[in-house]
Amino acid sequence: MDTLWSPWRFRYVTEAGKTDRCIFCEKAAGVASHDREQLILHRGRTNFVILNLYPYTTGHTMIAPYAHVADLLELEAETLREMMELAQKVQAALKATYNPEGYNLGMNLGKCAGAGVAGHLHLHFLPRWGGDTNFMTVVSETRVHPEDLLTTYNKLVGFFRP
Repeated sequence: MDTLWSPWRFRYVTEAGKTDRCIFCEKAAGVASHDREQLILHRGRTNFVILNLYPYTTGHTMIAPYAHVADLLELEAETLREMMELAQKVQAALKATYNPEGYNLGMNLGKCAGAGVAGHLHLHFLPRWGGDTNFMTVVSETRVHPEDLLTTYNKLVGFFRP
């Protein structure tokens, strides 16, 4: 049997869900000069765009409001509008960079719906390709990513800069 090492997953397995801190509030409160280290691609008026630290596919991006709200009904109209405008920018960046065959967009509202961070809603944006769910995911419950997060960040960040 071959061994596929993914040491970055250990932090997720051991730390995920074991803190009362909100990762989105912490990232948003960080200094903009540290956005690369925080994986923040863009800071808008009411939302920010960030790479998922534990991506399902290369380019897995999230859009989160600065406001700490758990429910879509709590979101201000301006924030919702900007979120969708940023979703268009994310799609354009992913299309130009990776040319995926499709996309998944989604929100898991509430812990029972699968929200890993149930207290702060966020929109997942995943590029998809035919066959990206291969035997590793199905049989081994392991995902294989061809690119590290900082490489992905460096490829996408330019699409959000003026």
